Amino acid sequence: MRFSPHKPHLPHKPHKKIWVPAVAATTALAGTLTALLLLLSGSGEAPPHPVSADEAQRMALARLRAYEASPSEVTVRLPAAQTGDGTITVRGVVDHHVHRAVGAYEIADGTRTLQGLLAWDSEGIAVARPPAAAPGAEPGRATARPPAPDIVTTAAQAVRRAATLKRGEWTRRPYSTAPLDRALRLVLSVAADRPADAELLARSGPLWLRDERLDGHGYGVFAGPRPSASATPADASALTYWIDTDGNLRRVTDRMSPGRYATVDFVAARVRTGVPGAPWMKG
Repeated sequence: MRFSPHKPHLPHKPHKKIWVPAVAATTALAGTLTALLLLLSGSGEAPPHPVSADEAQRMALARLRAYEASPSEVTVRLPAAQTGDGTITVRGVVDHHVHRAVGAYEIADGTRTLQGLLAWDSEGIAVARPPAAAPGAEPGRATARPPAPDIVTTAAQAVRRAATLKRGEWTRRPYSTAPLDRALRLVLSVAADRPADAELLARSGPLWLRDERLDGHGYGVFAGPRPSASATPADASALTYWIDTDGNLRRVTDRMSPGRYATVDFVAARVRTGVPGAPWMKG
């Protein structure tokens, strides 16, 4: 298009030096805007969203899958205290068919490490008592006796050791509000002998958060349902679940306090060794 701001009877030549840079600048601006839009819309994963019908079904199956996979090996990790860098680790075996679990615990706070054996069920926690002194041993005197066999560090060792103890060799207590107690109860609560109601579950507010890989396998990460029927959408669940496309539960985390979580990993399913009857059997 040719156009002149001067009088019509005067000759005029197009000012290409004005128009060409203007076109180039416009093109450059359009390219920048396009790149910005692509950057904003095409990078990263989709934002969290309410679960779809298929995702709700996957979550609903998780409890049944955990029940079917039992007895399974489980690892629990959480901070040792509200302050400091210490950690508590429990490596055990849980049998959701009988609502019982046995595990080796380790409490490390940077200066010392405490180890032992514990068991838990729907009623509370039992801790194995330390071994008695060697026969003939005197306080403060070293003996050639090998290390006590109840110092266990793995799930398999915990099961074998628990099977040798009688009921009187355990100290039992009910659950408290301590973070460890809360994490151990969570281990028992994630399984059921039937799937949840997917439609009802979807209405309770769970969210798909992202996809993630653990040990080379893909999982959907889901925020749990809102904590109560009266909760608002702003009341986020403290629980987060890692569930694969078949409904298998791999991990659960529980927010104990801002920035502090307990992590429950189901690291092996259908282990050969089940949970022994001690410390629940009489005698």
